[in-house]
Amino acid sequence: MENITVSAAAKIVVTMPAYNAAKTLLQTFEDIPKGLVSEIILVDDCSADDTAAVGSALDFKVIRHPHNVGYGGNQKTCYLEALRDGADIVIMLHPDYQYDPKKIPEMVAPILEGKADIVLGSRFLGGGALKGGMPMYKYIANRFLTTCQNLVLGTHLSEFHTGYRAYSRKFLETVPFLRNSLAFVFDGEILCQAVYFNFRIAEIPVETRYFPEASSINFINSTKYGLACLATLGKYLLAKYKISIDPLFKA
Repeated sequence: MENITVSAAAKIVVTMPAYNAAKTLLQTFEDIPKGLVSEIILVDDCSADDTAAVGSALDFKVIRHPHNVGYGGNQKTCYLEALRDGADIVIMLHPDYQYDPKKIPEMVAPILEGKADIVLGSRFLGGGALKGGMPMYKYIANRFLTTCQNLVLGTHLSEFHTGYRAYSRKFLETVPFLRNSLAFVFDGEILCQAVYFNFRIAEIPVETRYFPEASSINFINSTKYGLACLATLGKYLLAKYKISIDPLFKA
């Protein structure tokens, strides 16, 4: 997979939603396969550290929010900018070096081959989650939420909560992701939208790294995220059975 190069018909753009990532940004950037990726976009969500300054010294576009808008809001800026720049495939890669950028060729392959519209880098295929140091309470919560989501959505995914994803242009131009939350639940909402609008989802195994500099939401925010994911499933069911269609599911 490492020998894949950019085809003339596919512009691959890596987007990095960043918040206080100054210590890990360079290492993440250095591991991105430059022969495959056409452009890298960093969106700094008004970090308190030197994330924007470090990014400005590297070979990619830097956008800095004047105010902190949240993880979901950051992704909206990432995807809009990538689409504006003509991306055919948009990758979300956290700049905290928790996920391996060298996996990007494997992430884009199913989309390039016409086999998927979304590719998720799963920490649970191959047992990479606990090996990488995922806290046990997060492991249990992830398993519980993923089970609930698979049951409601009729899917068989190993993980819904990865921060390593690839999207086709068609997908991002179809689903109304701008209506999604500004918070962490954006990730859960966009996958519910993927199922609702009948897009194909694929997974590849990825390892993950947990260390002090890696970003991680705390217990309180994790709880809020979990409850919001369950609420999104409720909205999905109401829309599926045409009881009440939330704006998330209006084309």
